[in-house]
Amino acid sequence: MSILTVKNMNHGFGDRAIFEDVSFRLLKGEHVGLIGANGEGKSTFMSIITGKLMPDEGQVEWSSRVRVGYMDQHAKLQSGQTIRDVLKGAFQYLFDMEAELINITDKMADASPEELEKLLEDMGNLQDTLDHNGFYVIDSKVEEIAGGLGLRDVGLDKNVDDLSGGQRTKVLLAKLLLENPDILLLDEPTNYLDEQHIEWLKRYLLEYENAFILISHDIPFLNSVINIIYHVDQKKLNRYVGDYDNFMRVYEANKKQLEAAYERQQQEIAKLEDFVARNKARVATTNMAKSRQKVLDKMDRIELPKDKIKPEFEFKEARTAGKLIFETTDLVIGYDSPLSKPLNLRMERGDKIALVGANGLGKSTLLKSLMGILKPLSGNVELGDYQYIGYFEQEIKEANYNTCIEEFWQDFPGYTQYQVRAALAKCGLTTKHIESKIVVLSGGEYAKVRLCKIINRETNILILDEPTNHLDVDAKEELKRALKEYRGSILLVCHEPEFYRDVVKTVWNCEEWTTKIC
Repeated sequence: MSILTVKNMNHGFGDRAIFEDVSFRLLKGEHVGLIGANGEGKSTFMSIITGKLMPDEGQVEWSSRVRVGYMDQHAKLQSGQTIRDVLKGAFQYLFDMEAELINITDKMADASPEELEKLLEDMGNLQDTLDHNGFYVIDSKVEEIAGGLGLRDVGLDKNVDDLSGGQRTKVLLAKLLLENPDILLLDEPTNYLDEQHIEWLKRYLLEYENAFILISHDIPFLNSVINIIYHVDQKKLNRYVGDYDNFMRVYEANKKQLEAAYERQQQEIAKLEDFVARNKARVATTNMAKSRQKVLDKMDRIELPKDKIKPEFEFKEARTAGKLIFETTDLVIGYDSPLSKPLNLRMERGDKIALVGANGLGKSTLLKSLMGILKPLSGNVELGDYQYIGYFEQEIKEANYNTCIEEFWQDFPGYTQYQVRAALAKCGLTTKHIESKIVVLSGGEYAKVRLCKIINRETNILILDEPTNHLDVDAKEELKRALKEYRGSILLVCHEPEFYRDVVKTVWNCEEWTTKIC
């Protein structure tokens, strides 16, 4: 039985078509991975099926009484609430029923016998619903999910305004799971999650009985939880049974078959055209030439899809830095309260180090403290000489209304427009992307703009805070290759072992020096 059916859907933004005549169906129990390159329309598809966007043409039909839970890349928390408030909000409909139950009890004292009978019936129905939905064990449900995602250690009474990006992601995800919808729609849920809690989410989804649609560029995670792939490519949506690895085998085989068929057809076309050209003017063979021309005119010509622009990341290297990159003496980082024990850390020229550990330990805070963006609570940081730093910040919260060209030009005013466009195109951005405002780009497209600015500046130290979040598979692989070849020093925060394992020589586990285990 189809839970969701999309028929003949077309959609675009301005003169840029995103989908053309797309059809899709979601069956009961299917665990779907929605994949495709950055900017192909995966998040747009989610917005269309949830009703946040209306398609230009086509139909979107959900089966009746289906409860849909959607967590997107840009979901926000209501300011001023605690984590517990947000998580309990998943059961608001039950709290409303409890209020209705109390209201019925108040009315009973003054009710006539007929009214009393009706009130008792309503009261019984409400009580059954509350019992059936576990109203009286809400606190233990909240504790269980919060524990699984590491939120109990953060503190359920903590204000959501004080949370890191990863902690906010966990709260939104926990609330969605507590709502226990019939269908889960998850848009890059592992972004900002640490390894331990990605593993917990993996186990949860493996045991999840209902259907879900998952957007993720984390291939090992995707492979472990899905059984159907939908590939967004060339404005179409194609269905493959199995995991990502199986999809790649079938996709590559189909691609080779199409290329072989195209080559055979091109050879046939060349023969026919040559025959027509040589024989159309001769009386004896003119009829045969006309016959061949008709074959050419009626031929259903094979078209090869245009190759995607693959990014090329080549970091420009500045003069060699001094031997010391940084050394800390009893450094304590934090805001109002310490996030670390006194730290005595040292990094030297050529070191490539990954910072790992759960969210909220202070990894981003440490990077900012080392660069002088944040003042430490106590202790000192000594920096070496001749440092040219390229810094990729994890979160940029402000809406950016610059076009990509304007954004790049701010940092490189000496570049010509041709040079700006060439630099952005080299990072995998199309002309449409380059001329668009940053605010309408996908997370992956914006990440490529930010990386482009770092790549075009001479550096000898790279400080990268979760650079792989939102990047598609090709961009991630290319970034890994470029970092492996980079001869400068690297300090990297990353939650994907498959990425950082091949890049760094040393791993610092921040859980060993933090004052908090989250």
